[in-house]
Amino acid sequence: MEQERLDADAMIRALGLVPLPREGGWYRETHRSSERVAAAALPARFQHERSFATAIHYLLTPETCSRVHRLPADELYFFHDGDPVRVLLLHPDGSDEEVVLGTALDRGQRTQCVVPAGSWQGSVLEPGGAWGLLGVVVTPGFEFADYEEPADPAALLERHPARRALIERLMLPQS
Repeated sequence: MEQERLDADAMIRALGLVPLPREGGWYRETHRSSERVAAAALPARFQHERSFATAIHYLLTPETCSRVHRLPADELYFFHDGDPVRVLLLHPDGSDEEVVLGTALDRGQRTQCVVPAGSWQGSVLEPGGAWGLLGVVVTPGFEFADYEEPADPAALLERHPARRALIERLMLPQS
């Protein structure tokens, strides 16, 4: 017997999600490792000690997106449920790519995606979708102070002209 699919509001309530400040979308932290890594043991880009890892539930709807940002740590996305999500990756070496997270593996969708530390990224629900639920793990652990938006969006557009439409979509203020 097939289970009836929840709508976005029901998913938000069921998972206890709240709006993610600055970035957009809906989230709830589900894990923060109690073990810590000393700042001296981390690369210089980390100024303070960190949890080994953090994890969240992250949900996108047609009205939200993950605004273009970058982190100093690796971020791993896992597709859980709902409709496909497009992830934009703008790498420090100038390369770029788009990954669609979903379950249609025969159509090139993937169930996981790694965002390397220092890569600009953003994501949006694919057109026609109602919601997409992801799991996100950051290692070493996420701190809100790490979240960085582009100081010069025009430079990103100039460096990645083939991705212009998506970059512009992911730079819009959240509704």
